Amino acid sequence: MSLHPEPVGPVPEHTAQIARAAFPCGNPYLRVADRLGSIYRDAEFVDLYSKEGQPAEAAWRLALVTLFQFAEGLADRQAADAVRSRIDWKYALRLPLDDPGFDASVLCEFRGRLLMGNAERRLFDTLLAQLKTHGFVKAHGRQRTDSTHVLAAIHVLNRLECVGETLRQALNTLAVVAPAWLHSWVPAAWFDRYGQRLQDYRLPKSKAERTALAEQIGADGQQLLAALHGSALPVALTCLRQLPAVTILRDVWAQQYMASAPGDTSSPLRWRAAPDLPPAAEMISSPYDPDARYSIKRETQWTGYRVHLTETCDQDTPNLITDVATAPAPTVDHAETAAIQDRLAERGLTPSEHIVDTTYVTADHLVTSQTEHGCTLLGPIAKDYSWQAREQTGYAVGQFTIDWEAEHATCPKGKTSVIWKPGVSSLGHEIVSIRFAHADCAPCPVRDRCVASKRPRALMVRRQPQFEAMMAARRRQTTADFRQRYATRAGIEGTISQGVHVCGLRRSRYRSLAKTALGHLVTGAALNFVRLAAWLAEVPRSTTRRSPFAVLAPVSL
Repeated sequence: MSLHPEPVGPVPEHTAQIARAAFPCGNPYLRVADRLGSIYRDAEFVDLYSKEGQPAEAAWRLALVTLFQFAEGLADRQAADAVRSRIDWKYALRLPLDDPGFDASVLCEFRGRLLMGNAERRLFDTLLAQLKTHGFVKAHGRQRTDSTHVLAAIHVLNRLECVGETLRQALNTLAVVAPAWLHSWVPAAWFDRYGQRLQDYRLPKSKAERTALAEQIGADGQQLLAALHGSALPVALTCLRQLPAVTILRDVWAQQYMASAPGDTSSPLRWRAAPDLPPAAEMISSPYDPDARYSIKRETQWTGYRVHLTETCDQDTPNLITDVATAPAPTVDHAETAAIQDRLAERGLTPSEHIVDTTYVTADHLVTSQTEHGCTLLGPIAKDYSWQAREQTGYAVGQFTIDWEAEHATCPKGKTSVIWKPGVSSLGHEIVSIRFAHADCAPCPVRDRCVASKRPRALMVRRQPQFEAMMAARRRQTTADFRQRYATRAGIEGTISQGVHVCGLRRSRYRSLAKTALGHLVTGAALNFVRLAAWLAEVPRSTTRRSPFAVLAPVSL
């Protein structure tokens, strides 16, 4: 398909006339179209198409339809029907009333082009740039970030189901790609064993029987891999080794099985015990979406992904999403903090205050937010969990005076440290190890409030910028001013709720991290479209709902 950019024309006169008559009081699509215009241009998508071939549908229209369908939670077929039947969509798309629309498959093909061209962020970034140009979003304001879990578009499998389905998927793929070769050697027993989906209620119940079945599946999978990598495989079929289903089979077998002990001839592979499994961040949970990962956060357990949303929270502008990031489920929130701020800086939307919860805040981020972006990272940092700080009767690290230039620390009783040794922690952080003299600590009358062992007191602190930023943050979060400013963060929960109810944010439409991330970016753009339409219609912001009984509570409570 080829794309020949053409200028976006005006709304056809007859379409505009009927739309105005149908919606005399206004309509979200009409309002946004009148204010922002067409939003997208064909020229922005030329690089995704070939220079030769059949003319493609106007890319700017496909981009808008993709936005609209996510804003209303429509499937491709429903969206294509809406293009043909809805007057408000025809107005926004600048189509005549008799336009026949297009086949629903065009939308899937358009999303595929975005992925193939590494243009996943284009729809979101282009709309955000338009909003910035029109003054609806600006830099140096206040923004807030939070994340939520996203379920992958798969059945959750236990380990035994996973290995069985992985082998079954490889066999099904080979049965389509190379049926003659597979049929020429596959054991007859495999047709009964892998002919239909493995389901837990059909599998053995005892641990010994399940282990035996797992090792049988492992031996079968090893036999298949040996056939694929053996010298008997025809040269014309060596490409089978690179099939995604075969690659997943190799990876899952490496994770779930290990070589049998020397002298064990019962099975070439041994089913791994739980302690021998790789971490959740590496573990493939399903062959049908190898990017999905298992994670747990407090009481929530899920297999899939995690999405981070950042939005503005100023009173004089609509609350619009400025960044969307998707990551595997086990990824900790603070691993995304710097990347989020970097993307905001690239868009010229660096906030003066970035409000986050404690999982996004580390000592390093407190420093880099200020030094690299001139941004205050506002959020509670982890408390000092040493026994001295917990009991509040001992001498915690915050009660020591550290002289960074002289390279020594002074304890609350006036004694000076004798050892100052820079180093690196097990987590890769630059630290300073400080130790006091035994002669000073041993006779100290308050020793039991400072150190529990017979050794002298030792401190292990971060380097000066991180340490001072962490101490300042801990002092700040005890103040009433912090609690008042931090209360604004709660509003991001409403954004997540809107994303869930309007766009199905917590269930991925697609399989794989790349496709899920594209869906989340379009979801962010769709929510911006919905919120801008509400702002233009002067719809008041929603407030936190209170039950009728809670309203009756006395003010003092």
